[in-house]
Amino acid sequence: MNKQIQLQDLGNKDYKLTWDYQEQLFKDIVIDKIRNRREGANLETKNHFLFVEHPHVYTLGKSGDLSNLLLNEKQLAEKNATFYKINRGGDITYHGPGQIVGYPILDLENFFTDIHKYLRFLEEMIILTLAEYGLKTERSPGETGVWLDVGTPFARKICAMGVRASRWVTMHGFALNVNADLGYFDNIVPCGIRGKAVTSLHVELNQKKINEDEVKEKLLKHFSKLFEAEFIESN
Repeated sequence: MNKQIQLQDLGNKDYKLTWDYQEQLFKDIVIDKIRNRREGANLETKNHFLFVEHPHVYTLGKSGDLSNLLLNEKQLAEKNATFYKINRGGDITYHGPGQIVGYPILDLENFFTDIHKYLRFLEEMIILTLAEYGLKTERSPGETGVWLDVGTPFARKICAMGVRASRWVTMHGFALNVNADLGYFDNIVPCGIRGKAVTSLHVELNQKKINEDEVKEKLLKHFSKLFEAEFIESN
C-alpha cells in the first residue's frame, strides 16, 4: 500500500481548470486500478493532495437545489463570480480568496476502505488544526463539516466539505474559511441549511489577517498523522 501523497499548492487558480486537473488525476488512478484488477499489472497507485485558492465561485453538488443560489446570471457577473454544477456530494457552497481549499485525491485502498471514516478524518484534521488557535469546533449531527457552538442559536460553520468517490478513489474535499469575505455567503443558502451562520478564522480570532501558510502546515501535520501518510512535494 502506497501511503506517500504528492502535495501541490496551486496558488490562486480558476475553479474549472482545477476541476479538470482533479478529474485527470482521478482518472489516472482509476485506470491503474482497473489494469491491476484485469491484467494483474501490480501498479502502485498514486495519491495526491492539492491546495488551492479560487476566484469567487459558487458550486452546486449533484444532490443540491438550484434555488439555494440567490443570484441570477447578471448579479453573478456584477459580483465577479462564476457558478458550476459539479459531481461532488452536498448542496451549494462558495469558494473565494481567503479560503483554504484542499482536494485529497486518494486511493483509499492504500489507507482504509470506509467513506464515513474518511469524512470523519477530514473533519478531525480541521478540528485539531483550529484547536491550535484556541477554538473549540465540532461536528453537527447529520451535517457534514466543522462548526462552532453546535446546538445553540449561535451555531456557525467554519469549514464545508463535499467529496466524490468511485472505486475507492476520492476527489473534491474541504473549504476552510481563514480570511474569507463572508459577505459572499449571503448570496446562497450555504450547504442548503437555512438559519445557520458561516464564520471565518480571522473573525473568530478578531484578527485582520491569519497566516494561511501556517494554517496549511498545521492541516498537513494532522492529516499525515490521521492517515499515517507521508507528504512529498510535487512540481
